[in-house]
Amino acid sequence: MFEQLSQKLQTIFKKLHGEGHLTEAHIEKGLKEIKMVFLEADVNYKVVKDFIERIRVKAMGQEVLRSLTPAQQLIKIVKDELVQTLGEEAKPLNLKGNPSIFLLLGLQGSGKTTTAVKIGFKLKKEGKRVLLVPADTRRPAAMEQLVILAKNVQVPYVYFPEEKDSLNIVKKGLQRAREEAYEVVILDSAGRLHIDEELMEEIKGIYKFSNPQEVLYVADAMLGQDALKSATLFNEATPLTGLVLTKMDGDSRGGAALSIKEVLKIPIRYIGTGEKVQDLELFSPERIAERILGMGDVLKIIEKAEEVVKKEEAEEMARKIKKEGFDLNDMLKQLKMIKKMGPITDLLKNLPLGGPFKDLSKVDVDDKVLVKMEAILSSMTKKERENPKILDASRKKRIAKGSGTTVQDINQLLRQFEEMQRMLKQFQKRKLF
Repeated sequence: MFEQLSQKLQTIFKKLHGEGHLTEAHIEKGLKEIKMVFLEADVNYKVVKDFIERIRVKAMGQEVLRSLTPAQQLIKIVKDELVQTLGEEAKPLNLKGNPSIFLLLGLQGSGKTTTAVKIGFKLKKEGKRVLLVPADTRRPAAMEQLVILAKNVQVPYVYFPEEKDSLNIVKKGLQRAREEAYEVVILDSAGRLHIDEELMEEIKGIYKFSNPQEVLYVADAMLGQDALKSATLFNEATPLTGLVLTKMDGDSRGGAALSIKEVLKIPIRYIGTGEKVQDLELFSPERIAERILGMGDVLKIIEKAEEVVKKEEAEEMARKIKKEGFDLNDMLKQLKMIKKMGPITDLLKNLPLGGPFKDLSKVDVDDKVLVKMEAILSSMTKKERENPKILDASRKKRIAKGSGTTVQDINQLLRQFEEMQRMLKQFQKRKLF
């Protein structure tokens, strides 16, 4: 997500870092390059023009030109203006209805149906009673897709396969929601390959009847300017209250994210970062701006860890390691936790591009290595994991056979384990742990 945009901006800022001090000429040249980078990212021209002008006004101030670190000052200005362009702060959904009704709109292929389930799953985890209403009668198997996804994550839904009219499905769904006291109803409306009058009339009818608290437009972030055009047409038919950007894990150039909010003046609520139901993030303008500028998103790594590791377990492990040391049982637990957090390569992408993490963020880690390590550790007895010194040639052969690996693989794991132990001892000596 935003990788090309981020890398090009980093190159521009590196040039400015090489200057002893910044002149107006340096800033003008830098702004010209920044402008081209955002246009190449398919950001709307007017949005880019206004964005660059705001940066120019602030960057030409004497506090920047006279600063001892003018390049850093310019980066801060760019970040502040990015945050403003993206929306200044995260906007939570309106949950004041009884029930709260969310209507999802979008073209076919945007990920609208999957997004409906993702939002439902997220709200369910937050303790809300959610009901999904599949009302996309146009796309073959759209309703069945929602039902399958909802079943997998145990989010309640209604399903009326015999009903061919979207509005009737919505009416029945809302009736069920009120009878059974659901707090949130998510309506998945019909999509099209292109916008037509029939689609808009259908959506207007659903909008008028359901009177939703939220009308969320689901946009494929990879479409760039096309996403802005279709969002504008939907907004004219039914006023949009928010935007969900999907496929932000792909080769998105970022144009849609920067354009739609600024042109339509609607907040970005969520971004989809993968195909799994869990891959939905509450949109944070500041954190996205930091990612674009190569500052990373360490908070995302922390949040991922908090999802799979209970606080009490983490504290207990820390106490145990501090008191008794780190053994292979602890290593096995850590591996299982890391696997739950998702692909290692995706986690490393959230590290800052510069500083001590500059090489790590570009490392391509094969998750099969973790699977192999877990297989080796799981093939050991608890006693062997507690005291690896007893692992003689015979035991290693048995473990290799049981894990489908080689003795060389086992020796490599043991060397890595010894290195981890040495590092932990150094941390303890420095009182960093």
